[in-house]
Amino acid sequence: VQLQASGGGLVQPGVSLRLSCTVSGPMADSYSMGWFRRYPGKAREFVAAISFGGLNTYYADSVKGRGTIAKNDAKDTVSLQMDSLKPEDTAVYYCAAVHKNKVRAGIGITVDENRYDFWGQGTLVTVSS
Repeated sequence: VQLQASGGGLVQPGVSLRLSCTVSGPMADSYSMGWFRRYPGKAREFVAAISFGGLNTYYADSVKGRGTIAKNDAKDTVSLQMDSLKPEDTAVYYCAAVHKNKVRAGIGITVDENRYDFWGQGTLVTVSS
């Protein structure tokens, strides 16, 4: 499974940005997806996740109410819409895939980055006026 993240850039506070992750490879529909971010000099942190069937989503408190993760199986993409961006959202954003056998049963999601099998290359989001 290969992941390609895109959509980052320099934006002003308060605007919206949509990140996209293209998923390709064998049995890509068997994977739940997540978005993580890394601040400069800090560890990577969980942002949002969606179950392999697309029915369940989960968000970090820091983006709850401002972020929307979605899957488009027809286009093999996973997106993260971020609204009302803040300077503290400035980070490199990564999409990741975890096989459905390794996620929490019933929910189909995990926030544990160590469980994720594949990672995209990251896309930089800078929020600044």
